[in-house]
Amino acid sequence: MKLSEFQIAVDEEFGAGYGGVVVNDLVLPGLGDRTAREALAAGVPPREVWLALCEATDVPAERRHGVGRREPGRAKRRIS
Repeated sequence: MKLSEFQIAVDEEFGAGYGGVVVNDLVLPGLGDRTAREALAAGVPPREVWLALCEATDVPAERRHGVGRREPGRAKRRIS
């Protein structure tokens, strides 16, 4: 998971406004009692941070994997 995919996943799961609050304020025991923002800044992989967020906020398992990726065929088209 790339950092951009992490942000998409957070926005889709929690909403653009509340997602920022969750990332900045929620302390995650699974990441050494750091917030998601602190963990990312410390070099923890975005996928690990995402899964810790999901665990802490009871995101159902079916919404944890494969999120944050663009749907096939939805990539931006290049204009030549």
